[in-house]
Amino acid sequence: MARSFLAELPAELVSSLRAAGERADYPAGTTVYRAGDDPRAALVVRGLIRVYLSSPEGRQVTVRYARPGDVLGIAVLVGGPAGTSVQTVEPSSVFRVSARALTAAARRDPRVSWAIAEELNRRLYEVLEQTAVNAFGSVRQRVAGHLLDLASDRQQPRGRLVAHVSQQELADAAGSVREVVARALRDLRVAGIVATAADSVVILDPARLYAESGGRAGL
Repeated sequence: MARSFLAELPAELVSSLRAAGERADYPAGTTVYRAGDDPRAALVVRGLIRVYLSSPEGRQVTVRYARPGDVLGIAVLVGGPAGTSVQTVEPSSVFRVSARALTAAARRDPRVSWAIAEELNRRLYEVLEQTAVNAFGSVRQRVAGHLLDLASDRQQPRGRLVAHVSQQELADAAGSVREVVARALRDLRVAGIVATAADSVVILDPARLYAESGGRAGL
C-alpha cells in the first residue's frame, strides 16, 4: 500500500482497508475480471496485469499494463462497470480492496475524493504517454508492444506467452521494414527477453518486454 496512491489516504481508512482486504494469487493467463462485472478495486502486489477492451468480433486492444503498486478498478468505482477485462500476463498477486468502503469514504471525506481524482489523472496521463509511444515511438518499442499484445491475446491459463507472427507481419504492424524488425528482434533475443522461431516469438521475460515497449519498469 505504501507504494500506491492508497498511502495518501487518511491513516484510519488505510487501516480499515487493510483489515477488510484479502490477497489473491493467479497463474499467468488468468482472466480475473470480465467486462460488465460488478466494480472492484485491487492493488497489484506482484506480476504484470493487462487491462484490455474486446470488440464484438473478439479482437482485443490493450488499454493498460499494471505493475506492483498500481491500483486497478478506480475508474469503475466512479463510473460504474466498463467494457474492460483484466488478465494476468505473468504469475500475479493482488490485494482486493473494499470498493464499498472506499467509495463511502470518498463521499464523506474530500481528502479521499481528491486522492482518487489525482489517481484518475495519473491514469489519463499514462494513456496519453502510451498513445505517444504508439504513434512516435522507436521500431523497437512498437515491436515490443505488439509482441506483448499478440501473445497476451492468445495466452491460456498457466501457458507460455507466444506470439505467432512472422517478421514481415511485425514489420507491417510496426510501420517499418523486415530488416529493421529483424535487428530489433535480435537485440531482444540477445538480451534474453525473447526466443525466436520461424513464425513465432516466445516471450521469456514479460516485465522487461513491457519496459522495452516504453512502459514503466516498476514503481
